[in-house]
Amino acid sequence: MAASSSNKNAPATIPKSIRFLFGGTAGMAATLFVQPLDLVKNRMQLSGEGGAKRQYKTSFHALRSIIASEGLFAVYTGLSAGLLRQATYTTTRLGIYTTLFEYATRDGKNPNFFKKAIIGCTAGGIGAFVGTPAEISLIRMTADGRLPPAERRGYTNVFNAIMRISKEEGVTTLWRGCWPTVARAMVVNAAQLASYSQAKEGLKNTGYFTEGLFLHFVASMISGLVTTFFSMPVDIAKTRVQNMKIIDGKPEYKSAVDVVVKVVKNEGVFSLWKGFTPYYARLGPHTVLTFIFLEQMNKYYKRIVLKDDSAGGGGL
Repeated sequence: MAASSSNKNAPATIPKSIRFLFGGTAGMAATLFVQPLDLVKNRMQLSGEGGAKRQYKTSFHALRSIIASEGLFAVYTGLSAGLLRQATYTTTRLGIYTTLFEYATRDGKNPNFFKKAIIGCTAGGIGAFVGTPAEISLIRMTADGRLPPAERRGYTNVFNAIMRISKEEGVTTLWRGCWPTVARAMVVNAAQLASYSQAKEGLKNTGYFTEGLFLHFVASMISGLVTTFFSMPVDIAKTRVQNMKIIDGKPEYKSAVDVVVKVVKNEGVFSLWKGFTPYYARLGPHTVLTFIFLEQMNKYYKRIVLKDDSAGGGGL
């Protein structure tokens, strides 16, 4: 009887389907703002590949060169793939993360940092597997402009890319580089989601921050910096594996580890963090915008639909 009464008085929560929807929508909205930075990051990571001379000296040089040679709207090349990636990858990872986070919360007490990291790894790995076809399409579409015209793949949109890859190279190619993608996502999510939650809690405990946009912004920027540092070596391996071509029946790289070894040998160890500025410039704002959009959608859903006026977006 007591248990029944307790359940009856328990606050209503956001349905899992809505959490998944909000996660993907937040990621897609953020991508509209940061797609140009994603393109620059990918171009920087591929610059100097195979011992060739680096095409770009800095991120700003890369951006100027792309606009000068390919036109202003070229900075949004691959946008359809970026949006599909968020619709698949981010919908899955944030939906699973917020669901597991809620499950691991006991008596109003959030899970500790270690549990958050485990939840983040799990959510990121599953999300990355789902999102790999869109990811490989994004890498190829953003890299196309750096190739000579005769060598360009010329995908018109993400669905054209997926269909052509399936037809010309086999369906399994859509999951080429899946394991470095999953590994990167596990690192990113363990760092990003856990550090965001931890930073948010820590900032609130200082007494200088209260629940709101400014707290979400600062926590997101801290999270983005931590995530960038730890995930870049895995990301550059993923990018090159997914963009590689088969030459004389042999792939350019045997594995993600082979990429890392060759990058360190031919380009230097610090090349593993090549494109750090556009990566952080993209990941930082994307993290900020994604979490702000997500927090606000959760907040207003709770306020309007669940009639819950308590502070905070909930779930992160």
